[in-house]
Amino acid sequence: QVRLVESGGGLVQPGGSLRLSCAASGIIFSIRTMAWYRQAPGKERELVAVVTSGGTTDYGDSVKGRFTISRDNAKNTVYLQMNYLKPEDTAVYYCNIDRTDWRGTRYIDWGQGTQVTVSS
Repeated sequence: QVRLVESGGGLVQPGGSLRLSCAASGIIFSIRTMAWYRQAPGKERELVAVVTSGGTTDYGDSVKGRFTISRDNAKNTVYLQMNYLKPEDTAVYYCNIDRTDWRGTRYIDWGQGTQVTVSS
């Protein structure tokens, strides 16, 4: 059983910054990718950013240049630094990991979500 615990959401004014964290705990053999998704009311869940075990990153077009994803492999933790936030960034943000166990079986795990609201 792997558990993902997110933190760092909240209310921020446009142009402000927030930093999200997601720590994975439990029996973890190997994490392939760690990612952040978001879902705004009435919209589908979308990829925000992803980072591989080797540190390669990719971002959704709407956040490029403003958000930075990073991971600490020793702590099984992924971060999302969000700068220059806009009202359209308002959403529930979900942590996601793609991992394998010692047999090579693949699992996808999700966090419970953390609310980010950008408003004046």
